[in-house]
Amino acid sequence: MTELHGLAALTHGAVLSSFTRTARLLAGLEPGHKTPIEMTSGDPKEAMPSFVVDKLVEAKALLGTYPRIRGSEELRKAIAAWIGRRYGLAGAIDFEHEVLPVNGSREGLFFATLPAVGRKTVAGRPVVLLPNPFYQAYLGGTYATGCEPVYLNATTHSGYMPDLDRLAGEPDILRRTAAFFLCSPANPQGSVASADYIARALALAREYDFMLFMDECYSEIYVGADAPAGGLEVAARTPERFRNLIVFNSLSKRSNLPGMRSGFAAGDGNFLDALSEIRNLTAPQMPGPVQHASAAVWSEEQHVGVIRQAYRAKFQVCDELLTGRFGYRRPAGGFFLWLNMAELGGGEEATLTIWKRCGVKVIPGVYLAHEDRQGVNPGRDFIRVALVHDAATVREALGRIVQVAA
Repeated sequence: MTELHGLAALTHGAVLSSFTRTARLLAGLEPGHKTPIEMTSGDPKEAMPSFVVDKLVEAKALLGTYPRIRGSEELRKAIAAWIGRRYGLAGAIDFEHEVLPVNGSREGLFFATLPAVGRKTVAGRPVVLLPNPFYQAYLGGTYATGCEPVYLNATTHSGYMPDLDRLAGEPDILRRTAAFFLCSPANPQGSVASADYIARALALAREYDFMLFMDECYSEIYVGADAPAGGLEVAARTPERFRNLIVFNSLSKRSNLPGMRSGFAAGDGNFLDALSEIRNLTAPQMPGPVQHASAAVWSEEQHVGVIRQAYRAKFQVCDELLTGRFGYRRPAGGFFLWLNMAELGGGEEATLTIWKRCGVKVIPGVYLAHEDRQGVNPGRDFIRVALVHDAATVREALGRIVQVAA
């Protein structure tokens, strides 16, 4: 059978998620412990804000009307106000023109590739730049628009971010680039882009007129005293403001509400106008009660600090158990571990061994990345571990993994 690629692979359902591939890898294998622990999915298990259900019920009458594709004024104002508080940009965001609610950041990231390709004429096949490893929605949007994915390895040698110096030396690719996806804090490595790094990426986007899509859904989970820099705060200091930039965020990680499917895109207003029209044809609106509840959640910060402290406690456990092992370093943000399992035969073999011997389920890093132009998959030796359980369960799971490797 001929191997499918690109759009054909997407439309035939042949692009498998990392979760599907992991499930197939472990299918039929019994866990090596009477109490298995699932650490694959980034599905937060901390407490969600207590007032959410009340807010949903409060707005139940909105289920009787079609929501606007651009969202309610209440929600857009709440998002703009949060951006203003978080990044010191009070009054700098036009809530009517520069904020677009979306059904979770994944939906926005996928659909944004459509106007990104449409706004720029290139000679040859358009390109989308992806960090490698990457979030699968980036690749879905790339394939759906018929673009060529160019994988930018984010390894220890480049601080786990794409090497912008190397990218700047490839003008032929940049001239064909329609969009550049950049995740900070990164999934899965937890690296954080500095303000200078973001400014350099944005300068490249403007020089070659492509869109910089910054995925910042882990922006509120960080271990240091200083919050990570964001694309909007960097862009706001430039004469062009948000031109060529869209930032995506959501309540899934910040507020432990993945089931709400509530996020936003913010930045270049002209681009958001086009994206809004495309979504009006092809995407679902966010339900009215969800919009009402979301506005309340973006307006409240105390629960976010509680959640952040819970993750810091988990990373303290990681420091105790993993320092000096598996290339561990405490990530600057996010809630994943990116562990080098070369001593266990690489990520895929380690995933099998860890499941069969101690009943902990992780994801092979090779499933989260792709071979680059030199045929190298930078995730080959790694596993991703999601720290979504309580600290005691994290301690138990990591203790088992350490024993397996002992």
